[in-house]
Amino acid sequence: MQIKEKIIETLKTAEGLYYRLLLLVGEANSGKTLYLRELANERNLEVININLALSKELLELSAKQRTLVLPELLTQITEVSKPFLILDNLEILFDKHLQQDALKLIQGLSRNSTVLASWNGKISGDKLIYAEPGHPEYQSYELKDLLIVDLNKA
Repeated sequence: MQIKEKIIETLKTAEGLYYRLLLLVGEANSGKTLYLRELANERNLEVININLALSKELLELSAKQRTLVLPELLTQITEVSKPFLILDNLEILFDKHLQQDALKLIQGLSRNSTVLASWNGKISGDKLIYAEPGHPEYQSYELKDLLIVDLNKA
């Protein structure tokens, strides 16, 4: 099965779940953005660049304010694309100064919308990884209950 077909089939599976979230996992330059744009164009949707959108909103805020309002800002930014969200460039959510759990934030959005999101990382054993061990933004999550299309194995 081709990647695009796998994404479409997995999105259908997501529709019946508590978290309607599909992560498109791949390292840098693996084609995540290309697939997201292609699907967005076919569905006449927008790909939301989370880094760009949140950076604009957080610019004028203090460090403490940024941490407190980020979840609400993320909800407002994605409100325009309900009921189907396509999210790219999530790196800002992992910024250690913002003190957020990136996966929980995205899962929260997927309660009210189906979410297709890029994940700049990899699968290692039974873990979803963001960044390398020792990196300040390193995160490791259990794969349990996550829908993933892994571009690193494509």
